Amino acid sequence: MKRNGSPVHHRPTGLGGRRRPRTAALVAAALPLLGSLAACGGPADAATGSSELTVMTWSPAGTGAIDRPGMTALAEAVGREINAKGGIAGRRLRVLTCNEHNTADGATACARQAVDAKAVAVIGSFSQYGSNFMPALEVAGIPYLGGYGLTGPEFSSPLSYPVAGGMPALIAGSGRQLVEAGCRQIALIRPDTRAGDTLANYLSSAVRQTSTKVTDLKAPEMSNDYTTIAKRAIGEDKPGNCVLSALGAEPTSNLLDPYRRQAARNTQLASVIGSFQQSVVDSTGGDSGPLRGAYATGWFPAESSQVWDPLRATVRGNRDGGTAIDVADPGVQTTWVAYEVFRQAVERVGKDRPVTGKALRAVLDSGDPIDTGGTTPPLSWGVTSMLPSAESPRLVNTAVTFQQVQGGRLVEQRKGFIDVRWVLSNGKPPA
Repeated sequence: MKRNGSPVHHRPTGLGGRRRPRTAALVAAALPLLGSLAACGGPADAATGSSELTVMTWSPAGTGAIDRPGMTALAEAVGREINAKGGIAGRRLRVLTCNEHNTADGATACARQAVDAKAVAVIGSFSQYGSNFMPALEVAGIPYLGGYGLTGPEFSSPLSYPVAGGMPALIAGSGRQLVEAGCRQIALIRPDTRAGDTLANYLSSAVRQTSTKVTDLKAPEMSNDYTTIAKRAIGEDKPGNCVLSALGAEPTSNLLDPYRRQAARNTQLASVIGSFQQSVVDSTGGDSGPLRGAYATGWFPAESSQVWDPLRATVRGNRDGGTAIDVADPGVQTTWVAYEVFRQAVERVGKDRPVTGKALRAVLDSGDPIDTGGTTPPLSWGVTSMLPSAESPRLVNTAVTFQQVQGGRLVEQRKGFIDVRWVLSNGKPPA
């Protein structure tokens, strides 16, 4: 077994694109194979006994492309903190983590480990392979709470409970932000992957009521030279020209230098949170770098917001962790929000009833909103909260935030949450 790609020994301690589900028979036939795949994961302060709850968090690490090791590191820190405070509703929390290696086999192996461990939930995780891991979770009845929102099954599976709108909401929100900024031409630089194929449609939906044009530029998910892409995106550098990067964090960082070398005078740069964050602004020169004035769309309030004070406190107290946790990372923030939802759901199940995947789903499906302390609007997965979309009915949080680099800091460009539900449901903009 591995934790974040490194071998660990299990030992009990006292602390802490839409696809329909496959049939149970098909999944059951596939599961024996998974044991031979590159398994991973390990318990964070594992405990034993009937009062223990097992959960899992997975994300890729060591791939050099879209690594999110901070998500699993935070999950372990949350587990330690919860157990140090006596657990949740009298129950200790056993947090398993898994490196899904940014591969279909890795994601499937992580799901298999969650099933074998009898996890009651998979929480705050990141993977591009929802079609591979979700069927195994569905057969086992394990809810997927707070995924990063990269794939169709995360927004269609009845066992998925996304806490944010994923890339669809970010791209739709960015389109609205850039229209307001006066963009008349938007070059979308996005990964040449299955997940990336849908992004141009969301952007086009966001601007379809305007005269703004969209150019879809496919880029390698990992490259050391994006010069050709940068040149094509900037084009003739006319006023009203905008470039929107929807690549991962490392590819976007690799894009910034060739973008800077083009010395564009009229083109406005934009991205989505996760493609860049404050640490990237700092490392590229702050207000004198290529991200000066850049627009960004996020799911959550800016990292400087007081709503993240509890997260910061948990990270400061993470003395046993070997992985740095960036509070500004939207993956880390997603994991934090997901564990807060899980904590409240367990408390609603109560001390006198068994906490199972089925019991958690009953709480989450009830329609009673869960307050996330201002990190999102109150969250509910009841029928009336569902998006009126056959493709993404589980996408219940359609709010985004508009941010911008000003004075070298990534700050709110517009206060509060902006709802892009109308874009995602192919409706008309609000009057």
